[in-house]
Amino acid sequence: MDRAELLLPAGNIEKMKYAIAYGADAVYLGTADFSLRSPKSGNIITDENLKASIETARQMGAKAYVTLNVFANNEIIEKLPPIIETLQDVKPDGIIFADPGFYPALKAKLPEIPLHVSTQANVLNYEAVKFWRDQGVSRVILARELSLGEIEQISQKVPDIELEVLVHGSICVAYSGRCLLSDYLSGNKRKANQGDCTQPCRWPYKIKLADPRKPEDEYELTQDDHCSYIMNPKDIALIEYIPDLINAGVCSFKVEGRTKSMYYSALVAKAYKTAINACYQGKTPDINELFEELTCAGNRGFSTGFLINNPDSEHYNYVSGKSRSKSVFQGIITEKVSQNSYKVLVKNQLKSGENFDIITPAGKINTGIREMFNEYGEKIEAANTNSEITVSLEDSPGSWEWGIIRRKEESGAKTETHLYSRTCN
Repeated sequence: MDRAELLLPAGNIEKMKYAIAYGADAVYLGTADFSLRSPKSGNIITDENLKASIETARQMGAKAYVTLNVFANNEIIEKLPPIIETLQDVKPDGIIFADPGFYPALKAKLPEIPLHVSTQANVLNYEAVKFWRDQGVSRVILARELSLGEIEQISQKVPDIELEVLVHGSICVAYSGRCLLSDYLSGNKRKANQGDCTQPCRWPYKIKLADPRKPEDEYELTQDDHCSYIMNPKDIALIEYIPDLINAGVCSFKVEGRTKSMYYSALVAKAYKTAINACYQGKTPDINELFEELTCAGNRGFSTGFLINNPDSEHYNYVSGKSRSKSVFQGIITEKVSQNSYKVLVKNQLKSGENFDIITPAGKINTGIREMFNEYGEKIEAANTNSEITVSLEDSPGSWEWGIIRRKEESGAKTETHLYSRTCN
């Protein structure tokens, strides 16, 4: 691979389109039965629309990888032949798997499709990478618990295989996501490693001490209002280390978030594509501005995970398990009507006269609404969620094919940034 790719999640076809339009070189998608972190209902990727999704990605110039990364019991293993038949028809650009039990059938039935070993497989060392290379696997998605030095050493020891690294998004408190908390706390009904995690690491906990000889006496341990989120890691954000990771031999940068919004996909794709392009062009982007954009997408605060230093208490969010944003996603431009007039699908309330940002793949402008009209052409002062309206703007964003409307807010997760001065070799 001549140039490192940016790999974004595709929870549905709409999210996939925005991810690609705003910078993704590839997307990963999966069906409910075989994919971790995959929604089970609503506007999702299914066996029926999988082929159309992959064809759409390719028409937009991107690759599409299918995830089969659950840890399978016997019941799921028996469902493997039908999905393999589907994949023989849709022919994705790669298959991501974690369970070794999937490997023989995938290799035998889909010999022409590249196989990628998932980060769930916990690959932490160069001998494990060699093992998978010798099995004919083309890419290993490394465990997220590795440092930059360890990644570089693996690349040097095994230069003839592709290495992928997670660079952005929420991470699990458990080793490479192998967690059983959800299984236990749901009576084994919501299995984390079969795509149905209840995310108990994001719950607030109260800790009590009890003497079994005196069950009536209980003592609750408290430190302050925030101490109860004891297993809630901040999101990972490695955008400032893109040059180091490219120099270390990484060929694919993965973003987490198949259940997150198309707004999240677009903003994160645009920021990371800017950093990647700057690296190859020998330029230094404004890393503080890129971080600011990332805080406008949902997050729990940012850390560098294991890449630079071992995580300590600063890598956890003790305030809230919820994802927060420094912006409000207000709508998407769907059509250009005239020079400064556009049709808009409203995502959160819009008011006539208010100012907002319009973000396109090519740039960003701040503008305001002169006038708003409902679907009947009647002038209105406000439009609510899911309304389809026409707006007359003070300034034109130029391109209308892909346009996101958002209002920034001062509240939201704070980040610490460092001087970005590295370039690619």
